Amino acid sequence: MSDEPQQQPGWAPRDPSVPDPDPDRGPGPDAPEDAPGKKKRPRRTGWRRLLPTWRMLLAAFLLVAVLLCGAFVAGYTMVKIPAANDTATAQSNVYLYADGTPLARDGEVNRENVQLSQVPKAIQHAVLAAEDRGFYGEPAVDPQAMIRAAWNTATGKGKQSGSTITQQYVKNYYLAQEQTVTRKVKEFFIAIKLNREKSKDYILEGYLNTSYFGRNAYGIQAAAQAYYGKDIEQLGAPEGAYLASLLNAPNAYDVATHPENRGKALGRWNYVLDGMVKEGWLKQAARTKITFPQPQQARPAAGLSGQRGYIVQAVEDYLTAHKVIDDETLNSGGYRITTTLDKPRQDAFVQAVEDNVMKKADAAKRRADRNVRVGGASIDPVTGKVVALYGGIDYTKQYVSNATRRDFQVGSTFKPFVFTAAVENGSTTQAGTPITPNTVYDGTNRRPVVGSAIPFAPENEDDVSYGNISVRTATDKSVNAVYAQLAVDVGPTKVKETAVALGLPEETPELNAYPSIALGVATASVLDMTEAYATLANHGKRGTYSLVEKISKNGEDLPLPQQETKQVVSRTAADTTTSILRSVVDGGTGAAAKAAGRPAAGKTGTAEEDKAAWFSGYTPDLATVVAVMGADPDTAVQKPLYGALGQDRINGGGAPAETWAQYTAAALKDKEAKEFDLEVEAGSEAPVVPPPVAPPVAPPPSEDTGGQRPGADNGGAAADGGQQGGRTGGAAATGGDQGGGDNGGAAADGGNDTGGGPTGGNGGGAAADGGGDQGGGDNGGGDGGVPDPVGGLIGGGEQGRRPAADGNAPPR
Repeated sequence: MSDEPQQQPGWAPRDPSVPDPDPDRGPGPDAPEDAPGKKKRPRRTGWRRLLPTWRMLLAAFLLVAVLLCGAFVAGYTMVKIPAANDTATAQSNVYLYADGTPLARDGEVNRENVQLSQVPKAIQHAVLAAEDRGFYGEPAVDPQAMIRAAWNTATGKGKQSGSTITQQYVKNYYLAQEQTVTRKVKEFFIAIKLNREKSKDYILEGYLNTSYFGRNAYGIQAAAQAYYGKDIEQLGAPEGAYLASLLNAPNAYDVATHPENRGKALGRWNYVLDGMVKEGWLKQAARTKITFPQPQQARPAAGLSGQRGYIVQAVEDYLTAHKVIDDETLNSGGYRITTTLDKPRQDAFVQAVEDNVMKKADAAKRRADRNVRVGGASIDPVTGKVVALYGGIDYTKQYVSNATRRDFQVGSTFKPFVFTAAVENGSTTQAGTPITPNTVYDGTNRRPVVGSAIPFAPENEDDVSYGNISVRTATDKSVNAVYAQLAVDVGPTKVKETAVALGLPEETPELNAYPSIALGVATASVLDMTEAYATLANHGKRGTYSLVEKISKNGEDLPLPQQETKQVVSRTAADTTTSILRSVVDGGTGAAAKAAGRPAAGKTGTAEEDKAAWFSGYTPDLATVVAVMGADPDTAVQKPLYGALGQDRINGGGAPAETWAQYTAAALKDKEAKEFDLEVEAGSEAPVVPPPVAPPVAPPPSEDTGGQRPGADNGGAAADGGQQGGRTGGAAATGGDQGGGDNGGAAADGGNDTGGGPTGGNGGGAAADGGGDQGGGDNGGGDGGVPDPVGGLIGGGEQGRRPAADGNAPPR
């Protein structure tokens, strides 16, 4: 065979010497890279080498799509619709004292299934408006909503559900409540399968019968009985909208249990009704006529009588508020919860209330005694642990806990926070004087505050005027006029910030940055106030208060909030406040607390119209708050305490302080009494004596020196808070009602109505630095007054010297 290349049929070799007729064609696809005419792909350089090519992206996309499809098919095939949860296996939650002693047990399942046809259409539509308005026309799952909910949860906007009604029903009926990835995956596939195999009506019926509505009520029928005492067939759109609102936050929106959340509950209720209108399920005319259907008081299980129910409720609120567990998961049962409560101290608190309040109440003789309620809490200042909690006479009789409710004013027990804010911020008076316990203020009843854009002239208790008094004395006597001005001098915003730093929740009702904040119009709970006073007792260090030592299920512990202690206000601010609160107990309105037999600090308080009386106090070892409240046992409307316990009125220094003293003595009986170790603000110990002030010279009668009031008759200038310059008198400087009296000397630095007195007499005797009504006395009285240590002048007079009063500002 020849070695010459064989010619293929139909193919003629080209003579290399003859030019190619199509030079742009290039060599064939099999030509090597360096073949003549081959176009080379430019090499990628620099950062472009790091980017994937479009071929790589396409391949990756196809791979992911195949994997997802495979995973979906595998999941759909492998996940079966399981048997329904067996309610017979439902477990109780067990609650223990700190030493392991049994405290309470709950978890009895309350459920009664009904058919969908038994549920009025208006109530069905209310549930759909609240939870899933597109239920009948949309698929079983909503991936977009799930992704959005996951994103909001991951970015710190709180746990949010992206579940449809079908998914929620699957969770309720087939799966556990725990928030795990495995459960969510199962929920996803079971919902899809269930939606293919069952009708929408079947799913909605199951959802209505398995959802949790609070009050241990599972299902719409149990909820109707728990909240309205009726079968579901007897309810309409107003009640249905409220029950549907509960699905979002069962315990939080129970307006009977948590009256402080009424605004939020009403907002959700209105959202549901407006949604019904929007979807065409309710006419606007009918919507306009609907009023809120107040639910009845709860009827708790007999096993939670006495203090047990209050404690269980407080623990549940603590766990859900700190996002340890949600209430529905907790109510599924099986949890073992060890509280921080100390059984001997808990028993001592109950006994103290019994001896000092309940034994004195006689509802048969005095109608006012029907309204008496008591709340109390006690915290170890160092650890932040709640060691005792008193919620009321009996959980089965008074369902709302008086220890955790936030709807009664705290009264003057708020005043220490104002003073703490003053020291913490280095605040001064309107005249520039640093605020200490010995700074002098005007305690005149109904005195208008100076320096506030909001007019405010508060009444003192019983309309008593105190004249010029120190902050310490004003604290002892709870003088509103002084503390209102003090709050303005500090700044209401700073006062609020300090109260929140000490322990009051920022969302506390009526905790607003107005001058009235000083009078305790905020409605913090007894437990909130105890935490704040515990911070003062701990020298300004605030620990995260805790009510639960441990929570576990099937031997596995759940993580609890990390306990942290922070210096939220300076030790000087906290300790100086303690120093003035000690004098309240030693000789002020809280003297009854001395019966505890150990060093103590505290403050009394009374709510508006005497609807509540408080005593908040502490020793170095224990902070405790006791409040006696008035509320109608049938309607829960707040009532004044006039005539209760056989007294004309109930005040914080009476039954609350007496209860505090007995409990504190019993709670600390095994501990040696300790003195307070205080580091106080400079100027807090010894009274500050103002320097003598020379009597100002009155201008000639013909000279017009102006005045604050247009058209005043030759009056002096009213400066730094003075009301009027006066007529033909001297200047009113640094605050005073009228500078000089008729033809009298000048009222300087806080003088009152008639500085020099009528017809002066021997120079008139100026009223300086807080002078009183007539500095020089009536018709003469010597060569003028002499300085008084508390800020006025003691002027001469017919009857001898007397303290001058009513200065509008402390001395410089």
